[in-house]
Amino acid sequence: MNNRFFTTLLILFLTLSLTAQSKYKTKTANITFEASVPSFVEVKGTNENVSAILNTETGEFVSLALVTGFRFKMALMEEHFNENYMESSVFPKAIFKGKLQGFSMSDVSEEISEYTLKGTMTIHGVTQPLKARVKVKKVNNIIELVTEFILKPEQFNIKIPKLVSNNIAEEVFVLAMYSLSN
Repeated sequence: MNNRFFTTLLILFLTLSLTAQSKYKTKTANITFEASVPSFVEVKGTNENVSAILNTETGEFVSLALVTGFRFKMALMEEHFNENYMESSVFPKAIFKGKLQGFSMSDVSEEISEYTLKGTMTIHGVTQPLKARVKVKKVNNIIELVTEFILKPEQFNIKIPKLVSNNIAEEVFVLAMYSLSN
Protein backbone atom coordinates (compact mmCIF):
# COMPACT_ATOMS: atom_id res chain seq x y z
CA MET A 1 0.00 0.00 0.00
CA ASN A 2 2.85 2.42 0.80
CA ASN A 3 4.56 1.74 -2.54
CA ARG A 4 1.34 2.44 -4.39
CA PHE A 5 0.79 5.71 -2.51
CA PHE A 6 4.43 6.73 -3.05
CA THR A 7 4.23 5.90 -6.79
CA THR A 8 1.00 7.91 -7.18
CA LEU A 9 2.51 10.83 -5.30
CA LEU A 10 5.67 10.68 -7.44
CA ILE A 11 3.67 10.64 -10.69
CA LEU A 12 1.56 13.57 -9.48
CA PHE A 13 4.67 15.53 -8.50
CA LEU A 14 6.39 14.86 -11.85
CA THR A 15 3.26 15.84 -13.77
CA LEU A 16 2.93 19.12 -11.86
CA SER A 17 6.64 19.84 -12.32
CA LEU A 18 6.46 19.28 -16.07
CA THR A 19 3.34 21.43 -16.35
CA ALA A 20 4.94 24.24 -14.38
CA GLN A 21 8.05 24.15 -16.57
CA SER A 22 5.99 24.67 -19.72
CA LYS A 23 4.59 28.01 -18.47
CA TYR A 24 6.79 31.08 -18.45
CA LYS A 25 5.31 34.24 -16.96
CA THR A 26 5.92 37.79 -15.83
CA LYS A 27 4.14 40.65 -14.09
CA THR A 28 6.70 43.27 -15.05
CA ALA A 29 6.67 43.37 -18.85
CA ASN A 30 6.96 46.74 -20.56
CA ILE A 31 4.64 48.17 -23.21
CA THR A 32 5.27 51.59 -24.71
CA PHE A 33 3.10 53.29 -27.27
CA GLU A 34 3.71 56.46 -29.20
CA ALA A 35 1.15 58.51 -31.08
CA SER A 36 3.18 61.68 -31.53
CA VAL A 37 3.04 63.92 -34.56
CA PRO A 38 5.87 66.23 -35.68
CA SER A 39 6.04 69.67 -34.05
CA PHE A 40 3.72 68.86 -31.15
CA VAL A 41 4.02 67.61 -27.58
CA GLU A 42 5.12 63.98 -27.32
CA VAL A 43 2.17 61.59 -26.98
CA LYS A 44 3.83 58.59 -25.40
CA GLY A 45 2.77 56.23 -22.62
CA THR A 46 4.65 53.43 -20.88
CA ASN A 47 3.30 50.62 -18.71
CA GLU A 48 5.87 48.57 -16.77
CA ASN A 49 3.41 46.33 -14.92
CA VAL A 50 2.12 44.14 -17.73
CA SER A 51 1.35 40.47 -17.05
CA ALA A 52 2.00 37.72 -19.58
CA ILE A 53 2.13 33.94 -19.87
CA LEU A 54 3.79 31.83 -22.56
CA ASN A 55 2.98 28.12 -22.84
CA THR A 56 6.20 26.71 -24.29
CA GLU A 57 4.52 23.44 -25.30
CA THR A 58 1.87 25.08 -27.50
CA GLY A 59 3.27 28.56 -28.25
CA GLU A 60 0.12 30.12 -26.78
CA PHE A 61 0.73 33.62 -25.43
CA VAL A 62 -1.50 35.90 -23.35
CA SER A 63 -0.73 39.44 -22.21
CA LEU A 64 -2.78 41.75 -20.01
CA ALA A 65 -2.18 45.44 -19.34
CA LEU A 66 -4.23 47.60 -17.02
CA VAL A 67 -4.99 50.76 -18.98
CA THR A 68 -4.49 52.95 -15.90
CA GLY A 69 -0.92 51.61 -15.70
CA PHE A 70 0.29 53.78 -18.61
CA ARG A 71 2.39 56.72 -17.50
CA PHE A 72 3.01 59.93 -19.44
CA LYS A 73 5.39 62.86 -19.01
CA MET A 74 2.42 65.14 -18.38
CA ALA A 75 -0.16 64.23 -15.72
CA LEU A 76 -2.90 66.02 -17.66
CA MET A 77 -2.21 63.87 -20.72
CA GLU A 78 -2.51 60.75 -18.55
CA GLU A 79 -5.83 61.99 -17.18
CA HIS A 80 -7.21 62.69 -20.69
CA PHE A 81 -5.95 59.31 -21.91
CA ASN A 82 -7.83 57.45 -19.15
CA GLU A 83 -11.00 59.54 -18.95
CA ASN A 84 -11.63 60.84 -22.46
CA TYR A 85 -10.08 58.35 -24.87
CA MET A 86 -9.65 54.94 -23.24
CA GLU A 87 -12.50 55.29 -20.73
CA SER A 88 -10.47 53.09 -18.39
CA SER A 89 -13.17 53.03 -15.71
CA VAL A 90 -15.42 51.18 -18.21
CA PHE A 91 -12.69 49.33 -20.16
CA PRO A 92 -9.90 48.74 -17.61
CA LYS A 93 -7.85 46.12 -19.52
CA ALA A 94 -6.03 45.65 -22.80
CA ILE A 95 -5.68 41.94 -23.56
CA PHE A 96 -3.81 40.03 -26.25
CA LYS A 97 -4.46 36.30 -26.78
CA GLY A 98 -2.65 34.39 -29.48
CA LYS A 99 -0.04 31.94 -30.55
CA LEU A 100 3.56 32.02 -31.76
CA GLN A 101 3.33 30.24 -35.11
CA GLY A 102 5.74 27.31 -35.43
CA PHE A 103 7.15 27.89 -31.94
CA SER A 104 9.39 25.17 -30.55
CA MET A 105 11.19 25.56 -27.25
CA SER A 106 14.01 23.42 -28.63
CA ASP A 107 14.75 26.18 -31.19
CA VAL A 108 15.03 28.91 -28.55
CA SER A 109 18.58 29.85 -27.56
CA GLU A 110 20.72 32.92 -26.87
CA GLU A 111 20.50 33.65 -30.59
CA ILE A 112 17.40 35.58 -31.64
CA SER A 113 14.72 33.56 -33.40
CA GLU A 114 11.81 35.23 -35.17
CA TYR A 115 8.22 34.02 -35.08
CA THR A 116 4.88 35.32 -36.22
CA LEU A 117 2.51 36.08 -33.38
CA LYS A 118 -1.09 35.70 -34.48
CA GLY A 119 -4.14 36.34 -32.31
CA THR A 120 -6.59 38.96 -31.10
CA MET A 121 -6.18 42.26 -29.28
CA THR A 122 -9.00 43.56 -27.10
CA ILE A 123 -8.90 47.25 -26.28
CA HIS A 124 -11.75 49.57 -25.31
CA GLY A 125 -14.14 46.59 -25.40
CA VAL A 126 -13.38 45.83 -29.06
CA THR A 127 -11.54 42.72 -30.24
CA GLN A 128 -9.51 42.85 -33.47
CA PRO A 129 -7.14 40.38 -35.13
CA LEU A 130 -3.44 41.12 -34.70
CA LYS A 131 -0.42 39.67 -36.46
CA ALA A 132 3.12 40.75 -35.60
CA ARG A 133 6.72 39.58 -35.83
CA VAL A 134 8.28 38.59 -32.50
CA LYS A 135 11.96 38.23 -31.65
CA VAL A 136 12.58 35.50 -29.08
CA LYS A 137 15.70 34.43 -27.22
CA LYS A 138 16.53 32.62 -24.01
CA VAL A 139 19.18 33.89 -21.63
CA ASN A 140 19.81 31.66 -18.61
CA ASN A 141 16.27 30.65 -17.64
CA ILE A 142 14.56 33.81 -18.97
CA ILE A 143 12.69 33.91 -22.28
CA GLU A 144 12.78 37.38 -23.82
CA LEU A 145 10.15 38.41 -26.36
CA VAL A 146 10.15 41.71 -28.23
CA THR A 147 7.52 42.82 -30.71
CA GLU A 148 6.44 45.98 -32.50
CA PHE A 149 3.18 46.69 -34.25
CA ILE A 150 0.82 49.46 -35.32
CA LEU A 151 -2.69 50.01 -33.96
CA LYS A 152 -5.29 52.52 -35.11
CA PRO A 153 -7.55 54.06 -32.44
CA GLU A 154 -10.53 53.99 -34.81
CA GLN A 155 -10.28 50.15 -35.01
CA PHE A 156 -11.13 50.04 -31.30
CA ASN A 157 -13.84 52.72 -31.34
CA ILE A 158 -11.54 55.18 -29.59
CA LYS A 159 -12.79 58.65 -30.51
CA ILE A 160 -10.26 61.44 -30.93
CA PRO A 161 -12.01 64.84 -30.79
CA LYS A 162 -11.50 66.99 -33.90
CA LEU A 163 -10.07 69.73 -31.71
CA VAL A 164 -6.98 67.61 -30.93
CA SER A 165 -7.02 65.15 -33.87
CA ASN A 166 -4.14 66.97 -35.61
CA ASN A 167 -2.01 66.49 -32.47
CA ILE A 168 -2.37 62.70 -32.26
CA ALA A 169 -1.11 60.27 -34.90
CA GLU A 170 -3.67 58.14 -36.75
CA GLU A 171 -1.37 55.14 -36.31
CA VAL A 172 -0.06 54.27 -32.87
CA PHE A 173 3.34 52.57 -32.70
CA VAL A 174 3.50 49.90 -29.97
CA LEU A 175 6.67 48.30 -28.57
CA ALA A 176 6.23 45.38 -26.16
CA MET A 177 9.10 43.74 -24.26
CA TYR A 178 8.69 40.66 -22.07
CA SER A 179 11.14 38.81 -19.80
CA LEU A 180 9.40 35.59 -18.79
CA SER A 181 10.53 33.00 -16.26
CA ASN A 182 9.07 29.73 -15.02
